[in-house]
Amino acid sequence: VQLQASGGGLVQPGDSLKLTCVASVDNFSGYVMGWWRQQEGREREFVAAVSRRGDGTYYSDSVSGRFTVSRDNAKNTAYLEMVNVKPEDTAVYICAAGWSGRTDRVMSLARTYDRWGRGTLVTVSS
Repeated sequence: VQLQASGGGLVQPGDSLKLTCVASVDNFSGYVMGWWRQQEGREREFVAAVSRRGDGTYYSDSVSGRFTVSRDNAKNTAYLEMVNVKPEDTAVYICAAGWSGRTDRVMSLARTYDRWGRGTLVTVSS
């Protein structure tokens, strides 16, 4: 599985941004898709995840209510829609895939994922 994230850039606080992750895989609908982020000097942290069929989502407390994760299995693509972004959202956003049928908190655990993309940088600054 190869994962390519895109859509990052420089935005101002309060702006919106939509990230895209395209997966090169035959059975995309069998994978949980997650978004993680890594801020400079800090460990990678979970952001959001969507279950294989899109019927379950999970968010970190820091983004719940502002970010929306979704997927289109026909396009082998996952999305992260970000609204009302804040300077503390500045990070490299990484998409990940894990072969799993879980729809719950397990999607927020790193051990759920066995494929990681290279990430796209989001900078929130005025």
